[in-house]
Amino acid sequence: KAKLTLVDLAGSERLKETGAEGLTKQEGIAINRDLFVLAKVVSALADRSKQGRRSSVTHIPYRDCKLTRILRDSLGGNCCTVMV
Repeated sequence: KAKLTLVDLAGSERLKETGAEGLTKQEGIAINRDLFVLAKVVSALADRSKQGRRSSVTHIPYRDCKLTRILRDSLGGNCCTVMV
């Protein structure tokens, strides 16, 4: 079974520079939160690979946002993942 997931990750939104308000501001906050959680997941996976796969000490926070829940198989599964 093959799975291909394409995700367009918007750049970090700096609210002071963009002057965003209302809905656009809320979208920027959500983008930043999801990117932060994605970075935490990648960091936790890197720590786990250094400790060995059988180590259960490192918690992988997949459920902290929708993006990482969707990408769970691609990030932590037995697969090849490329981020551009």
